Amino acid sequence: MIPVRLHQDCKGLVLLGVLLGILWETGYTQIHYSVLEELEKGSRVGNIAKDLGLEAQELEERGVRIFSGGRMQLFALNLRSGSLVTAGRIDREELCMGAIKCQLNLEILMDKVKIYGVVVEVKDINDNAPYFQEDELEIKMSENAAIGMQFPLPHAWDPDIGKNSLQSYELSSNTHFSLEVQSEADGNKYPELVLERALDREEKAVHQLVLTASDGGEPVRTGTARIRVKVVDVNDNAPAFAQSEYRVSVPENVVVGTTLLLVNATDPDEGANAEVMYSFRYVDNKAAQLFKLDCNLGTISTIGELNHEESGFYEMEVQAMDNAGYSARAKVLITVVDVNDNAPEVVVTSLSSSVLENSPRGTLIALLNVNDQDSGENGHVICFIQGNLPFKLEKSYENYYSLVTDTLLDRELVPSYNITVTVTDRGSPSLSTETHISLNVADINDNPPAFSHASYAAYIPENNPRGASIVSVTAYDPDYGKNAQVTYSLVEDTLQGAPLSSYVSINSETGVLYALRSFDYEQSRDLQLRVTAHDSGDPPLSNNVSLSIFVLDQNDNTPEILYPALPTDGSTGVELAPRSAEPGYLVTKVVAVDRDSGQNAWLSYRLLKASEPGLFAVGLHTGEVRTARALLDRDTIKQSLVVAVQDHGQPPLSATVTLTVAVADSIPAILSDLGSLEVPYNSDASSLTLYLVVAVAAVSCVFLAFVIVLLALRLRHWHASRLLQASGGGLASVPASQFVGVDGMRAFLQTYSHEVSLTADSRKSHLIFPQPNYADTLISQESCEKSEPLLQSGDSMFSKDNHVCIQVSPYQIFFSGR
Repeated sequence: MIPVRLHQDCKGLVLLGVLLGILWETGYTQIHYSVLEELEKGSRVGNIAKDLGLEAQELEERGVRIFSGGRMQLFALNLRSGSLVTAGRIDREELCMGAIKCQLNLEILMDKVKIYGVVVEVKDINDNAPYFQEDELEIKMSENAAIGMQFPLPHAWDPDIGKNSLQSYELSSNTHFSLEVQSEADGNKYPELVLERALDREEKAVHQLVLTASDGGEPVRTGTARIRVKVVDVNDNAPAFAQSEYRVSVPENVVVGTTLLLVNATDPDEGANAEVMYSFRYVDNKAAQLFKLDCNLGTISTIGELNHEESGFYEMEVQAMDNAGYSARAKVLITVVDVNDNAPEVVVTSLSSSVLENSPRGTLIALLNVNDQDSGENGHVICFIQGNLPFKLEKSYENYYSLVTDTLLDRELVPSYNITVTVTDRGSPSLSTETHISLNVADINDNPPAFSHASYAAYIPENNPRGASIVSVTAYDPDYGKNAQVTYSLVEDTLQGAPLSSYVSINSETGVLYALRSFDYEQSRDLQLRVTAHDSGDPPLSNNVSLSIFVLDQNDNTPEILYPALPTDGSTGVELAPRSAEPGYLVTKVVAVDRDSGQNAWLSYRLLKASEPGLFAVGLHTGEVRTARALLDRDTIKQSLVVAVQDHGQPPLSATVTLTVAVADSIPAILSDLGSLEVPYNSDASSLTLYLVVAVAAVSCVFLAFVIVLLALRLRHWHASRLLQASGGGLASVPASQFVGVDGMRAFLQTYSHEVSLTADSRKSHLIFPQPNYADTLISQESCEKSEPLLQSGDSMFSKDNHVCIQVSPYQIFFSGR
């Protein structure tokens, strides 16, 4: 290793220190090493850790890597010792053929952003012996050749440089020839055979010589070529080229077989002695595979594809020789002109696959190495990013570009990017290369959950079952992963002194709201609460929304009668109707309310039962009790009315009230009318009573016979069911209500009980057959009253104390006389 040496004078040290400081501030410095060629793999070149100011163990920690511009990695980094070592055999002649100084450029990347240049000079060793293109050469000489005539000999080549290159030639001992070496301006030495003594073909026709080429290395290496000198007869003129050097420039994309140039040599002799044959006097192996010289015409054409990147210049020697062996030589220089046939190459040396969305501007995404093998304008490149993306390219060092962020990123807007980096050269036409980089934007918790509605309203009917679903709220979080996981909760509050959580609950995962109790519209008509949605980020973010729950009314309250109110002492209130009242006279008014709302609270009134039908009427919507006709003397003093109040719910509910109306002009008149009542004996009334007793007895007998027949049918059915039990007959499917047992008999008797009532001061008696009476069922007046005249008689008067009550089960007959 040859370290970098600084100038000795102080002024040079100061200038160099300033320069190094500037380079250090910009992140650029160069390190120089030298190494001998042909060293074994792993040979130490230099202590790179020391020159970087690092310890050996820091190389791996700081991500130190080596990049070379060539296609083959010649050097490696020993992370254990911190040394730069050879990665394989280094052949200076292969790397830098013909170059005086062989330098290899490396780049060292540290911390993904710092780049150091390393220049390694490869020193030559004497590892190549001189050699001739042809081991044997035949030279023809005319026997009349003049003494002192010079004949060009093959030129030896040694790829080494300096003293290790070709130094001298030596000719084997003989009596006719000597050796003279010509040194050209380019430093090459060309041997020539000099005739020292006249030739005589008859004495000796062929002379065998050995030409030895030697270098100056230690040890000295040599190469030899055998020269056969043939003496020919009488040809005393050698060919001569029109010019000593031919130059031509050709584009590298020239078609194979194209003629590049014509070399021309003439011989002043005549006939066969003037015929000239052309050949390559010297051409290297690469040129021999690419160019062809026509031996007769002297044209040089291509036989292979040219590539400026492999070699941009070829030098060769051609010779023209006549039949007598006289020859002339000339140089041919072929320059291969570069064309833009190589697209730029892009190597991603460092890449981050994801970046946080809150990363600052200038965050490094990737480090790119751009190279174009063409030269000149064809090798100058332009890098840019396609599309309007929030990224930019910054040139960091020579052919290295940094891909960095240009603005702040937002994952919710764009979760990922496909970045296309295009590298275009300046050739004509230009060539370009695209590199695609995929980048994911990592999420941070920067968005709170958002509800789908600004507020929610839900409706639930009262008397709902516990656990009933009320409404579902939904919140969306545009973040990703756990930052987007939303949970729901209720903001704690109180309602009517009880915590809100005792009324409703919410599913924390689905946002479904459930009722924990049955609501009563009459107690609470609405609930106002707030729902909170929070995500699972760190720190978590939340949002609230208002929720209104409205309780819908159901028809669950019967009408409540306010007037007439039931007395607390057990007495019955009496309304007064004067006998002089005209039709439509307002007797009283039934007042009722319903705690429900809407149509469930709309009330209607109707007369359900009256002791004197047709005497009074009830207003359908007002509840006013008015006289339907004028009062007559035969109308009894005490009138009993049953008024039903019904709402319009589904199903409708109702309540009834019994009114007692006294027909008199005043209270004393009522008392006097009651005292003047007499009950004279009436034979027609006695006959009616007798007839009724007989009728009741007959009906009782018929009913008893019916019960006996019913029991017989029951026993028969029981016997038949025992016989058909094994076969599972169809009787099992008959409803039990089709058969009447003992309990059914009781229900039958209750259903078909009859009431016969006779009232005083009435010429007609009514037999009323009520329909079956079910609980909470309001019976209409038309279906409830069926009256048939049982007996017509004259005016009958019964005393108020003359009451006859005969009860024969299951019928009840009431006789009342006044």
